[in-house]
Amino acid sequence: MSNLNIQERRIGDVTVLDMDGNIRIGGSNVALKKAISSLVAESRNQIVLNLARVAYIDSSGLGELISGHVTLNNKGGQIKLLHLTQRLQELMTITKLLTIFEVYDNESEAVDSFKTQVTIAVPAAPGMTSAAMAS
Repeated sequence: MSNLNIQERRIGDVTVLDMDGNIRIGGSNVALKKAISSLVAESRNQIVLNLARVAYIDSSGLGELISGHVTLNNKGGQIKLLHLTQRLQELMTITKLLTIFEVYDNESEAVDSFKTQVTIAVPAAPGMTSAAMAS
């Protein structure tokens, strides 16, 4: 299985990319990059990569995952990983990429995790006016 097939689904504001194949140097790496770039161009920046049917990722593929992560992070979005195989789990552990990506075994939890991100508002100090805060 040398090619990477990507099927796109939407669940609310979240895009799930179901991937089937290998992510490695060449065409499959380009396919992933194009898929992520297309979503970013459409301001769809909440992405779950379903890796259940991905058997292999080479260093170029890992680089593309990191590139996608950085691009989305800069746009206020995020990539989350779903259904890592045993082999991919080991690879992500060895490369310390599990410290960068959120990983889920359950699609509903992965999708719902975008909803639970909370922004904390810090109240103004007593006596501060909005004009004073703006300056």
